[in-house]
Amino acid sequence: MKPLASFFLTLTLLCSGASHAQDTAQLDLPRIKLTAGMYLVDVQVAATPGQRSTGLMFRRQMPQAEGMLFVFEQAGQQCFWMKNTLLPLTAAFVAEDGTIVNLADMTPQSTDSHCSAKPVRFVLEMNRGWFARKGIKAGFKLGGPPFKPDPKNGTIAN
Repeated sequence: MKPLASFFLTLTLLCSGASHAQDTAQLDLPRIKLTAGMYLVDVQVAATPGQRSTGLMFRRQMPQAEGMLFVFEQAGQQCFWMKNTLLPLTAAFVAEDGTIVNLADMTPQSTDSHCSAKPVRFVLEMNRGWFARKGIKAGFKLGGPPFKPDPKNGTIAN
């Protein structure tokens, strides 16, 4: 099994016992570390449909160096809204290789839709303004386990 597929299979199995209640925040999701240049980000991983649909709903706070990485089975246009989300967030729509395609500032408790400019496999939500304060823009490349190239052929492992 390729490394990325193995990583996500393990992550999905770890997540299968997590509570997905819509009325409570998901605090028990697996965590991984991502890099954004010289910055280290601790992210919870939402890899199942239930985890992705709940996301950061109902949370009242999130530390500045933390976020949530939404992982999709395949690249596609991803659209997010903020219904029942209390925190102002910025979504980074991220291609399979870790490159940020576009960023969207999102307003709490809004049903306005924010979409990727092209198909992406990941969306990283951080506190609104985090990317801007760090000088991170579209075209910037994130690092971490989900974005590792396959050492055999230099492509992203599936």
